[in-house]
Amino acid sequence: MSNAIDINGAVVLVTGANGGLGQEFVSQALALGAAKVYASARTPREWDDARVVPLALDVTDPESVALAAASAQDVTVVINNAGASNGASVAGTGTQALRDLFDVNFFGALTVADTFAPVLKTNGGGALLNVLSVLSWLGIGDGYSATKAALWSATNTQRVQLADQGTLVTSLHLGYTDTPMTAGVDAPKNDPADVVAQAYAGLAAGSYEILADDVSRQVKAGLAAPVEALYPQLAAS
Repeated sequence: MSNAIDINGAVVLVTGANGGLGQEFVSQALALGAAKVYASARTPREWDDARVVPLALDVTDPESVALAAASAQDVTVVINNAGASNGASVAGTGTQALRDLFDVNFFGALTVADTFAPVLKTNGGGALLNVLSVLSWLGIGDGYSATKAALWSATNTQRVQLADQGTLVTSLHLGYTDTPMTAGVDAPKNDPADVVAQAYAGLAAGSYEILADDVSRQVKAGLAAPVEALYPQLAAS
């Protein structure tokens, strides 16, 4: 498949590299033979592998993203992983909390994609992986769901826009996963290592969409059903 992405020898950039999924993206890229991994975060940490380059990158600051791109002109795979959850609600559309959440999860991800797209083009196309969520299709996450739904829509647009330059744009959808962000959630959770392994396997297969667990597959399959099927509370109201 022409869109297949081999991590062996690739130069990978991971945003939000200090988080639970981010650390897995870095570690597994190295295990798969990446030539270099830019591990980016607002405050980057040190790593014990010479192939890892800690990189300061705040996705909410376009200047920070531009400086990072200037330092990482050899990138061939961008993992748009940085994200946040702050309990914001769409019922308070004027609240700063909701705007802050969109700044990270939506506008931040778009800024990274837009800034690094020319870099990917110069280096042969490569891949952009946007880390989404099953909540991009299910509104039970309130403001968080809204940010991920917006990014899902934008990801579909990016696929078309970047196809001509040979860039594979892939979305990763997952349910609750055992990371610091979900520490307060009392529910079964995915192992981050399993999710990231599926993400890299999907890139290797040239997949446009990666459904990392049963709940993501079930919700995606239910999108064609009446809305009451996804929201049974409507039928009870």
